[in-house]
Amino acid sequence: MPQDQAEAVRLYRLAAEQKHADAQYNLGLCYHMGEGVPQDWAEAARLFRLAAEQKHADAQFYLGGCFYRGEGVPQDRAEAVRLYRLAAEQKHAHAQCSLGMCYERGEGVPQDQAEAVRLYRLAAEQKHADAQFNLGICYHKGEGVPQDQAEAARLFRLAAEQKYASAQVNLGNCFYTGKGVPQDQAEAARLFRLAAEQNHASAQFNLGLCYERGEGVPQDQAEAAR
Repeated sequence: MPQDQAEAVRLYRLAAEQKHADAQYNLGLCYHMGEGVPQDWAEAARLFRLAAEQKHADAQFYLGGCFYRGEGVPQDRAEAVRLYRLAAEQKHAHAQCSLGMCYERGEGVPQDQAEAVRLYRLAAEQKHADAQFNLGICYHKGEGVPQDQAEAARLFRLAAEQKYASAQVNLGNCFYTGKGVPQDQAEAARLFRLAAEQNHASAQFNLGLCYERGEGVPQDQAEAAR
C-alpha cells in the first residue's frame, strides 16, 4: 500500500481513539473502501456509528447506506431512513436525496410521493445532480407534483450540465420530441452523444437511431451500426 495512505490510517486511528468524530468517519471510509487497510465493512460501520453518535452528518449518511444495503450490518431499511433523516435535518444533500428515494419507493417508510418531491427539492437547491434528475422525473410523470414538462426539462438541464448521463439522455428526449422545450433534433443528438461518450446504453441506441434516420445529424448507416 502507498506509505502515505498507511500513515493517514495510523493518524486517523490515533485521533479516533480520542473520540474525534472526523477521524472516526475518515477511518471508517478507509475501511469501507479498503484504502490503507483491508476492506472491512463491519469495522467501517462501527466507526461510522461512533461518529454518527456525535451528530456527524456524513457518518450518519454513510451508516444509513450501510443499513440500506446490508453492508457490515444486517439490512434494515427503517434504520437507514432514521439515519438519513438525521443527516437530512442537517441539510446533508446526499441524505435528503436518499431519504427522498426511500419515500418514493416506500422503503423503510410508507410511500409518499409528495414527501419525496419535498426532499428532492431541498437537495436539488443544493445542486445535487441525482436530486435534480429525480425531481425532473417527478415533474415529467406528474408524481407528487402537477405534471410540468417545461420544469422537468429545466431540471434535467441542471443535472446534464453536471455531466449526469441519464439527465443528458432525458433532456435529449425532450428536445427530440419537443416536450417542455422547442423541438430541436440537432440538440437532441448533441446530448445523446455526450451521454453515449459515458457509455450510457440508451444514449448510444438513440444516437444510432439519429444517424440511421438522419435526424439532427447527417444520415450515416455505418455510424448507426457502429
